[in-house]
Amino acid sequence: MFTELNSILNTTPDSFTQGEFVLLSDRQSDASFLIHHFLSLYLRARCRVWFVGLVQSFNHYSAISQRLGVSLTQAKEKGQLVFLEGLKESLSVLIPEDTDPGSQAMDFLRDPAVGLKSLYEFVRSSATSSAVGKHEEAEEKWGPPVLLVDDLSVLLSLGVSVGAVLDFSHYCRATVCSQLQGNMVMLSRCDGGEEEDDGDDEGSERLLKGLTHQCSLTLHVQGLPTGYCRDIHGQVEVCWRRRQGDGHHTQKKLFQYKVHDKGASFFAPGTSSAVL
Repeated sequence: MFTELNSILNTTPDSFTQGEFVLLSDRQSDASFLIHHFLSLYLRARCRVWFVGLVQSFNHYSAISQRLGVSLTQAKEKGQLVFLEGLKESLSVLIPEDTDPGSQAMDFLRDPAVGLKSLYEFVRSSATSSAVGKHEEAEEKWGPPVLLVDDLSVLLSLGVSVGAVLDFSHYCRATVCSQLQGNMVMLSRCDGGEEEDDGDDEGSERLLKGLTHQCSLTLHVQGLPTGYCRDIHGQVEVCWRRRQGDGHHTQKKLFQYKVHDKGASFFAPGTSSAVL
């Protein structure tokens, strides 16, 4: 959990906005440090977290969270964290074994054209259930539910359409943010340049635009326009979108950052804008 970022977002484990969809994105950079930030933030806030990890293993996230002072293993044992390890679940779908049939959440791998209904059902049924951890004698009182996904854009390379991914995020937002008054954090990557409009890059751009219309807060990570710098790793554009009357009020601020082993430093170059 990065205290400087919490200050920018006016957020703490004891005080944060509920019902919020936070979109993380990057372009020719790496926004994964923000996933680790929000994971540790919501676990410290005693929220019940559902993590759909599509690109990294549980051990990867656990090792980094340990450096940030959070134990994912303990969170799982207490029932606070439900982790869907996409890499492992994919193997159970592609190479099924009678002894370990796995869950049905990744069934779309058999036929990507059917969409992500099975993955959504996993989120919906898990988030609305009252299951407790295996070492608990009684159910603990957790805060609002939180869904984290890292990362949505990988679904495009698996053959899932942009429309199906947007439908998935829409229904998750309706369940987690609106119905349960919880929060949602999703990462989506755009590897190509802004000018590119062919192939997978076009799909990732369309996905990012669609997700931007759904969310209330975006954090977009990109490299410095001046190129590599040893003391500054990149910049983050933070954009708040709030409903006002018949339209949206948008406020943007730009921060430079540097990631350390146990945190990150953020520097504001003094640029911000508000759009009605």
